[in-house]
Amino acid sequence: MTQHQRGKEILRRLKKTYQHRGEFVQWSNPLELLIGTILSAQCTDKRVNIVTKKLFKKYRTARAYARADLKTLERQIFSTGFYKSKARYLKGTGARLVEQYGGEVPNSFDDLITLPGVSDKTAHLIMAKVFHTPTGVAVDTHVQRLAPRLGLTRHTQPKKIGQDLDRLFVSRDYLDVNEYFIMHGRALCVRLPKCTQCPLIDICPTGKKNTAQRAVRNVAKRRG
Repeated sequence: MTQHQRGKEILRRLKKTYQHRGEFVQWSNPLELLIGTILSAQCTDKRVNIVTKKLFKKYRTARAYARADLKTLERQIFSTGFYKSKARYLKGTGARLVEQYGGEVPNSFDDLITLPGVSDKTAHLIMAKVFHTPTGVAVDTHVQRLAPRLGLTRHTQPKKIGQDLDRLFVSRDYLDVNEYFIMHGRALCVRLPKCTQCPLIDICPTGKKNTAQRAVRNVAKRRG
């Protein structure tokens, strides 16, 4: 089985396993997705959705974020972590959107990554979800953990992992790779992976290694 075939089979099995979408950042317009995704850095989507339920009612436009009182904004997003930096990002992003893009979220990856707090991950998600133009696999902490475990990359840096995954998968699957890896990372491929319950165990090098090690330990226990 080639790497491309393995990648395709991994995604097929994950889609079969997780037929109900997990919780992701909730949004009703491009600005909300942009703000929510900035807040999701080092924070769960569940927590982000709790915070933005009130935040989105108060700040409805880019200009509202640009004019926001920084201390007030910090208090409102405090529970998402790194609140001081994130508050500056939201205010700065609002200002840049007003000054450069007429208050609208730009439909270009290169423009998006110039916004304060917007990483490659965020820009890829905006391009895929809002503009239906896949520009790359968004590499969050789950994708960063799973891709090397599954033998899909030898790298550990998000940008290089993303480049490997972009070559491995067709562009129409980029968003699915991100979301199904996240769901699998939340459910089974956690920091201490539940390999015996995993639908990928026979094609996952980490799963095979963990299973073999477990078998050796079991034999040693029986002999002891």
